[in-house]
Amino acid sequence: MKILTIKKSTVLLPATFLIFGSCQDHQVRESVPSKPNILFIYVDDLGYFDLSCMGSNYYETPNTDRIAHEGMIFTNGYSNAQVSSPSRASIMTGKFPARHGITDWIGAHTGEDWRRMGRYNKLLPADYVRNLPHEYITLPEALKEAGYKNFFAGKWHLGSEGSWPEDHGFDINIGGWDTGWPRGGYFSPWSNPNLPSGPDGENLTMRLARETADFIRTHKDTTFFAFLSFYAVHSPLETTREKWAKYRQKAEDMGYPEQGFEMGHFLPIRQVQDNPLYAGLVEIMDDAIGLVLDALEEMDLDENTIVIFTSDNGGVASGDAFATSNLPLRAGKGYQFEGGIRVPFFIKVPWLDIKGRTSDVPVTGADFYPTLLELAGIESKPDEHKDGVSLVPVINGRTISERPLIWHYPHYGNQGGDPSSIIRKGEWKLIHYYEDGREELYNLKNDLGETNNVAGENQEIAKSLSESLFSFLNEVGARFPTRDPEYCEELERKHMERVVNEIWPHWERQRLLFLSEDFDPGNNWWGSQLAN
Repeated sequence: MKILTIKKSTVLLPATFLIFGSCQDHQVRESVPSKPNILFIYVDDLGYFDLSCMGSNYYETPNTDRIAHEGMIFTNGYSNAQVSSPSRASIMTGKFPARHGITDWIGAHTGEDWRRMGRYNKLLPADYVRNLPHEYITLPEALKEAGYKNFFAGKWHLGSEGSWPEDHGFDINIGGWDTGWPRGGYFSPWSNPNLPSGPDGENLTMRLARETADFIRTHKDTTFFAFLSFYAVHSPLETTREKWAKYRQKAEDMGYPEQGFEMGHFLPIRQVQDNPLYAGLVEIMDDAIGLVLDALEEMDLDENTIVIFTSDNGGVASGDAFATSNLPLRAGKGYQFEGGIRVPFFIKVPWLDIKGRTSDVPVTGADFYPTLLELAGIESKPDEHKDGVSLVPVINGRTISERPLIWHYPHYGNQGGDPSSIIRKGEWKLIHYYEDGREELYNLKNDLGETNNVAGENQEIAKSLSESLFSFLNEVGARFPTRDPEYCEELERKHMERVVNEIWPHWERQRLLFLSEDFDPGNNWWGSQLAN
């Protein structure tokens, strides 16, 4: 099968590929702001290689690339989970999911309710916390204590009414509520109690960017924390006819294979970046980022504003809309592999000379809390951000102590992932599977694609990592899946036959349909053509 080639000159990988620039402190401007503004851009379901600056030959993201080129790129940047809500909670709390208890996307079935999914699995997924706990002092609350004006726009997905952004430290909430996807789609009218629909055909992603830009202009004389949390690039895949046509032609010019998927454990997994609908959705997201960055420059705030960019989990290679490929990383959203948890991770600090620099230090979303407090000159809250560490030493050209990073997902992913827990320390990554108790060990320095389980040859390393993993999980009171007493091997076998014989061929046909010259969704391109 022909796979789209990734430019080796631009792709960003771990230490074997990149060397951090300097061990010296980076040059600091004479004037360092005592209270810098903060712009946090959070994208939903964006994969590690879904940006041109990260090596994609297919997607075009010049505005997002600006953040990467003007800041520091963490090539071993991770979300704290392979799905949405846990990662979001970790950014707000500085805690790993096993500690804060939100271990699955809020709304996912657990226990005996899981049987309603018709998957016929061996385990019943563990229960999880359904609202961001109020007893935590969140990142926005810590900034608010220090005098920041806090703004939130977009996807929240951290609880129902009473646990919305305004209940956890944000002064303004535009569009954040219970749901984790854009109900009603990306073109107005949509369905969101905290964001009235605009004119017919208005794009949701651009609307959120305009709201953020308007907040920046209105509060240019204050100290602000603006959290722009796009619903994009989560499904449904909706874009304009013009952007679809651009990327359909680009895929044709690059050459695309007849087959685009390979079978995983539970579902087929996309192997190639050639979905013109998804590419158009990515480009609209990038257009929206450009609008906000331009507003910073227009208000002369770009030299006084920290900019963060990252994603809540890996790209969707399986399940949902089967949108992208994360190769050479394995699998994608919902999975225990690197494709599910490794994400773009950029920090721009304009008064530091870090333009275009990279770091291969493994970091996670939980680290943003203490990092932003230190950059803002605010006293840390170690009792809150218990699992995150400040990345300021790394940004300044030094390093931090090696530490274990831990993921806990005692659930079946909608996208095909397994109930599992993960620990990474240094170059080693161990995965524990709850269905059968087996453990896999990968050396990410030598095997980024996680193709060679070396647990047998490195039993002492595997044992040590496993003990550290479960020591942490037991310490924080993590919940675990249980055996389903009604499990039937024959029913699961029949379900998997349907996946192979019906679902996989369906998505192969769907992929080629999106690439056909006469594709038309038949709805004025989701209403986008109604916009003036």
